[in-house]
Amino acid sequence: MSPVVVPIESALGPVARSAARQAGHITRPQSLSFEFGPPSTPESEENLWACIRKLEPLNPDFVSVTYGAGGSTRERTHRTVRRILEETTLKPAAHLTCVDAPRGEVDEVIRDYWDAGIRHLVALRGDPPGQLGGAYQPRADGYANATELTKAIGRIAPFEISVSLYPQKHPESPSIEHDIDVLKAKIDAGATRAITQFFFDIDAFLRFADQVRKAGVTIPILPGIMPVSNFKGLRKMAQPCGIPLPDWLTALFKGLDRDPGTRQLIASALAAEMCVRLTEEGFGDLHFYTLNRAAHAELVYAICRVLGSRGEAVK
Repeated sequence: MSPVVVPIESALGPVARSAARQAGHITRPQSLSFEFGPPSTPESEENLWACIRKLEPLNPDFVSVTYGAGGSTRERTHRTVRRILEETTLKPAAHLTCVDAPRGEVDEVIRDYWDAGIRHLVALRGDPPGQLGGAYQPRADGYANATELTKAIGRIAPFEISVSLYPQKHPESPSIEHDIDVLKAKIDAGATRAITQFFFDIDAFLRFADQVRKAGVTIPILPGIMPVSNFKGLRKMAQPCGIPLPDWLTALFKGLDRDPGTRQLIASALAAEMCVRLTEEGFGDLHFYTLNRAAHAELVYAICRVLGSRGEAVK
């Protein structure tokens, strides 16, 4: 009986498979984007710019800058976005929320961004000030939700508009079907891209993505990737957003609170495997949450190398 010949690639792990495909020139170009937050202190500004300079050579499609709860970082977000536009080769996208603000004020911010040369906004409803995941109460004189905000942005200027998407149900939503209906309403209002909240259950994400596509959604869906360098911090972020953390993820980081080196190694392997799997499933556009942390920037840079991006490291 002749031995079964197994293709070499089938015996490789995800990282090696990715490299093998690159060596054989059978991969399509990877589309990357990174999220940063506006700094609040001189030290945090220094950290932010170290992250930006580390990741800039990877030539991402865009980088986004967040907007604090209740618009609390409006000026810092605007200042950061303008500096990125003026001092780097990057294409910045400004997050914009409509929570706790009258329509006229939000419209002014939109016009200011257009006048400053910003051509991409991330339209979000936002959280109440100081209440991540808190109950939302729209203002009578404001935009009620991200769909209304998206429509207003398109009415004021021809921005590229990204919107958010929860792959495992928005915490205030009655169902995933409702979330998909909301996404379709945002698209009808002018959204051109959806960026997902971070997740770790890839199979659940793939089932959700299939559901979205079967509902007739054709815009790009960018999986949101959160490298895990601090599990306690991750749990704090995930809980108010209703993001489930699998038991296996908890087990991986158990007992490592005082061992950042081991956490970093595990985080790198985990994120690389996740990203390679997603690209193998057809998701070539990935969005990375950096949290303005050097450890995250190092992880993201390494993962992007695995995926085939070959920007020269900034030292």
